[in-house]
Amino acid sequence: MSIHEEYDKVFKALASHVRRQMLDTLKDQPLTTGTLCGNFANIDRCTVMQHLKVLEDAGLVIPERRGRERWNHLNAMPIQDIHDRWIGPHAAAATARLARFKQSIEVQ
Repeated sequence: MSIHEEYDKVFKALASHVRRQMLDTLKDQPLTTGTLCGNFANIDRCTVMQHLKVLEDAGLVIPERRGRERWNHLNAMPIQDIHDRWIGPHAAAATARLARFKQSIEVQ
């Protein structure tokens, strides 16, 4: 799979507010699927599992089987990769442009 396809999967996964909420819920600790479903009581279990599958396919959630339980661990590395590739450089460039603009205004 190309890097562009990997980025597409991550962006697709992050496009849903429900999936972003799931990642926020997993931020502090891994949770079982049952616990995660309980945190999203307004969504049926099947839909929660579908969202988890999208997150897993994007590499954002790593499942771990422990007996009958499935523990879901946040993997923030794909988000960090996007930050390093897109957000960091673009923010730095925008900040530099704003600093130059501010300086040009102050000189006048």
